[in-house]
Amino acid sequence: MTDKQLSFKDDELIKTLNRVYGLFRKGEFAKAIAHLEEALKIDYDYPGITSALKCANFWLDKKAKGEKEEDLYQRGEYLTAQWAHFTSFVQRVKDVSEKCLYSLKQWVFGTALSCYKDLYDKSSVYDSRVLLKIGRCYKGVGNYASAIEFLEIANQQKGGSPVVLSELADCYAQINELRTSKVFFREAFFIDPQGIDLSRIESAMIHRLVDKLEEKGFSGSVLAEWIPVFGAIFGVFNVKRELRPIEFGRLKQNIFKLEIQLKEGKAQKELIVPRLIKHYFWLIDHYVTAGEEKSKIEEVLRKIQAIDPVIYKEYTK
Repeated sequence: MTDKQLSFKDDELIKTLNRVYGLFRKGEFAKAIAHLEEALKIDYDYPGITSALKCANFWLDKKAKGEKEEDLYQRGEYLTAQWAHFTSFVQRVKDVSEKCLYSLKQWVFGTALSCYKDLYDKSSVYDSRVLLKIGRCYKGVGNYASAIEFLEIANQQKGGSPVVLSELADCYAQINELRTSKVFFREAFFIDPQGIDLSRIESAMIHRLVDKLEEKGFSGSVLAEWIPVFGAIFGVFNVKRELRPIEFGRLKQNIFKLEIQLKEGKAQKELIVPRLIKHYFWLIDHYVTAGEEKSKIEEVLRKIQAIDPVIYKEYTK
């Protein structure tokens, strides 16, 4: 085959893949499969064709099942849940291009968004659950401004939800509003790190933090508990605020309970230690921002040193 023939073949296959990605964005998977099967006859080994075909077959089946679900909320739930399965599936498939993934994500989250938005438009009251789903779907299609708009409303409806706060933080990170992102991430991880699904987080700074913790040998629920601790040490969660009186009272109560649990040894120490240190950090931040006496901060630091000298050294250096 001549260079001219090779160039023509490549051009045709590139056009085919771009056509397929356009069909993916519309959810027209049967048509996409037909184009891909024709492309395989031209060059079975051409990069991206076989993987795109596998992806198309995956979603052809899921689309059919989703359309059988009459309840709009459940249809949206089904599609977004399948995206989580799909990301695992993609890890086993070689040569899946970013264009392919982007096109599929546009259809999945765009379709789910239509379901949730229909519910939202028909409702006379705000449902924080639906607002969260709408925000996540807007984030999924890359419309971060609209995602923030709906997540802010969800946060007003359900203040203090680590899930909503982490999604807000993630969206602000994507538009380079890093200070605001850090505020929300710190709040979310300090409230309940295990309540946050890390697989949904796109922020590079959180991914880097998780990578560092994995290098230290942490995993699972233990890793989650150490995120706010090392987030504070590494300067990721360095935007702080003074607590309201009711929040301060709750923090002190939680510290007392955790200290008793650690002393009595009735709970898992590998979870209690980072959880208690996190609360100590939270208390110190409050004392600093509130301009409290230095002696109060020193007292908390001594407690940290007593339960984990290594973290104390990292935190105070």
